[in-house]
Parts: sequence; structure tokens; C-alpha cells
Amino acid sequence: MDKLPLLTIGVTLVACVLVVIGVHTFSSGKAHQDELYRRMSQTGQYEGLGRRRRFVGVDRRMRGTQLGKKIARKLAATGLDITVGEYVVYVVGVLVGVYFIATAIFASFFGLLAVAIGIWGGKAFLDMQIAKRTDAFINQLPELSRLLANATQAGLALRTAIVMACEELDDPAQEELRRVADQLAVGHSLEDALNELSERLPSRELTVLLTTLILSSRAGGTIVTSLRNLTETLEERKETRREVSTLLSQVKMTAIMVPVLGAGFLLVINSMRDGALDDMTAATVGKIAVIISAGLYGLGFFLINRLTKIRT
Repeated sequence: MDKLPLLTIGVTLVACVLVVIGVHTFSSGKAHQDELYRRMSQTGQYEGLGRRRRFVGVDRRMRGTQLGKKIARKLAATGLDITVGEYVVYVVGVLVGVYFIATAIFASFFGLLAVAIGIWGGKAFLDMQIAKRTDAFINQLPELSRLLANATQAGLALRTAIVMACEELDDPAQEELRRVADQLAVGHSLEDALNELSERLPSRELTVLLTTLILSSRAGGTIVTSLRNLTETLEERKETRREVSTLLSQVKMTAIMVPVLGAGFLLVINSMRDGALDDMTAATVGKIAVIISAGLYGLGFFLINRLTKIRT
């Protein structure tokens, strides 16, 4: 009985040691599991990492279709933390809401037009997010080129330089370069990984940089001088793009105001006499006139954006 306290203390200490070892082993294994899931999610093999995904059944069915695969590629390029199923359900919900709002404010026929515009708007939203992410990545290209030049000059291999640049840069360059590094880690060639990056974020500046890296990896020569010169060129193009964007900001706002004014005119007509839009769209001629008018407003929006799109 005299040894019972010592035995109790010893068992307690052993249990504490085992608990510490177990917690350490669990945390280490969880970290390795999360890293594996992250790498698999970058290649689309796993979608369970991170927050809880909604509408898993819809996502599984949509990914088996051509439309779902196309949406998945666009979502991967946007960098948004959303699945195909979530995107489809959210878009359908927005379309239903837009239909009822347009029907309540204007007329039932305008609800159908609003749904058609909403479907285009869903695609335009993804394209806008891709363009926004691409522009942000282009703005980081001079710093990326400078980091690669410094790492190459220090004697590091190009693969190691990419990993180092991934750690130094912020998003979106960090995330995109991490995808490239993960693909290289699982056996993809440097050319294939860089080509996939170019497909996700298409731009002239990125194509020039990646072409320089691919050619240097094939030839095996030094690329320090080329990257130094390319860095200066990218800095100049960055300033040019900023100036052009500032000059065209007013014209782009005009493109947005054109369809807004059209909707405002409809509100004015409907406020002059209740039910005027219902009477107008009740006749076939009125429906045709509304469709033609909506098409002309859409054409004006498209032409203004097209004319102001300058390839720097």
C-alpha cells in the first residue's frame, strides 16, 4: 500500500507521455493527410478539403456532363472556392428571383427576358472573375520574373526557383505556382505544367514568360539575361495597361449605363399608366418590338466594350 502513490504517479506519467505521443502522431498524420488532399484537389481528384460542400449530388451529376466540365474549368481558373453543383444551384436560385422581380416590376414577358439575360450574366460573371484574376496575376509577373532571375543566377534549378517564388509571392501567383509545383512533384513535366498554367490564365505577357522558361529548359542554357530584360519589359507593359485602363474607365461606364437607361425608360412608361407594359407585351408586335429593343441595347453594350478593348 505504501507503493500505491508512487505506482499511481508512474502510471499517470506514462499515460501523459502516451497522450502527448498520440496527439503528436495524430497531428502529424492529419497534416500529411491535408497536404495530400490539397494536392489532389488541385488536380480535381478530390473536392472534400476545406469547408463542407453543399449540393454534392447536383455536383456529381453536373461533373458528368459536358456543361459541367466546362463550368469546372472556368471555376478552376477563377480561383473561387465553389463547386460546380453550388454554382449551378446558386445561378438557378438567382434566375428564379430575377424572374419574379422582373415580373412584379415590369410584366410577365420581361421576366423571361430577365432569365435569358441572367443566364448570360452567369457566364459573364465567370469570365469577369477570370479576367480579374488574370490581370492580378499579370501585375505580379515582373516580380515573378525578377525572383526567377535571382534564383537562377544563384545557381538554383528552375523547378526549385518556382517553389521559392511560390513562397515569396501573394495570391493569385502563389496559388497558381503552387499548382505548378504540385504537378511537378507528382511527375508532370515542366512544359506540361506551364502549358496548363497558360491555359488557365491566358495572356500575352504570361505566354512570353512561360515560353522563355520552356525554351531555356529545353536548351539547358542560362536565362538570367533574358529574364532581366523581360522583367523591364513587363514593368513597362504594366504601366501602359494601367494608363489605358484609366483612360477607358469613362467609356466602360457608358457601356453599363446604356442598358440601365433602357430599363429606366420602361419604368417611366409603366409609371405613366399602370399596366402599360402588360398591354404592350400582350400583342405579338409588342413582344417583337421588346425583343428587338433588348437586342439593340445588348448590341450597343457589346460594341462599346469591343471598341474599348485595346490589346496592349
